[in-house]
Amino acid sequence: MPSPRLRPPLTRRGFLTATAATGAALALAPASAQAAARPCPFGRYGSPSARLTPRTLYVDRSGQGDFTTVQAAVTAASGSGWTLVIAPGTYRETVAVDVTRTEMTWLGAGGDPRGVVIVYDNAAGTPKPGGGTYGTTGSATTLVQADGFTARDLTFANDWLRADHPGISGTQAVAIKVQGDRSAFHHCRFLGHQDTLYADSMALGTFARQYFSRCYAEGDVDFVFGRATAVYEDCHFHTLTRPDLGGAPYGFVFAPSTARANPRGYLVTRSRVTSDAPDAYYKLARPWVPSSDPTAHPSLTVRDTHLGPGIDAVAPYTNMSDSYPWQHQRFAEYRNTGPGAAVTVPGNRPQLTAAQARSATRETYLGDWKPWKKGR
Repeated sequence: MPSPRLRPPLTRRGFLTATAATGAALALAPASAQAAARPCPFGRYGSPSARLTPRTLYVDRSGQGDFTTVQAAVTAASGSGWTLVIAPGTYRETVAVDVTRTEMTWLGAGGDPRGVVIVYDNAAGTPKPGGGTYGTTGSATTLVQADGFTARDLTFANDWLRADHPGISGTQAVAIKVQGDRSAFHHCRFLGHQDTLYADSMALGTFARQYFSRCYAEGDVDFVFGRATAVYEDCHFHTLTRPDLGGAPYGFVFAPSTARANPRGYLVTRSRVTSDAPDAYYKLARPWVPSSDPTAHPSLTVRDTHLGPGIDAVAPYTNMSDSYPWQHQRFAEYRNTGPGAAVTVPGNRPQLTAAQARSATRETYLGDWKPWKKGR
């Protein structure tokens, strides 16, 4: 069954306002006497005095770990095979995992993804200190470029709000951009509005494989998007209301930009889509053909998934550009249920045959990489 609804919805009031202290020293920081008197915040994952492995680092914003910020721990974790155990708290910072830090694992201590939140509030149109704006990629709170990344029991968020910045037109605000191959997320949350979860790759010719299990993602416009080969299994997608708009559509759940040479794009299976918006105010998907890849051939298959009434069953798909109509892309469904899955107009939602569905599986999409075997 899909994971329970892991929210409240994203608002600035939903996060602590304290900013985690910065620190990038490689030497392990000693705990203060006050911190030592508090219970260990790392639960079953050990502590700096009893590490899971020699390549485990502990992050705690109150000072009981090796570092007080996630980025400081990532910077110290040079090379491959490091594990970060992150104590409950809100970490207001941007974090980048470059290509050299392969096979890295992040574990949220406590087992509840609501307990550990990594959040910032840049948008594409936010002015940069040195001039210009961040752009969509630059707005990401967390950027993961390394192969073999795994995250468990964490929240990745971008709490930038349109209402707070009426003068900014670049409203894309990414919670996480993932580009590495073999990237797995288990029981994580992704919170934002526009462009929340950017599942992508490092280059057009690189078909990065990504797996999302029992995750929760919310947003409004294209909030799951990119060109990765990505499987979303037992996930919950939630569309938000739009007080800034007077009518439908409010937005779009998926916006794949799959490269034409890639035989597979996004697969959504055994999941659900719910909504805070009025019935039929959201489209299930639209194809993204970016200017950087005008030959893109977006691919999305949604199967065995419950689509709530927030999805427009009459016209579940639409165009992002009239030059690339959705009917010419690789969109398909199979055995979906719910009011948003009703086939009301012939041809408006292509269906897989039983024979085609046999190859629309996580095994086919991800090949010899089987992240679900160690993700539960």
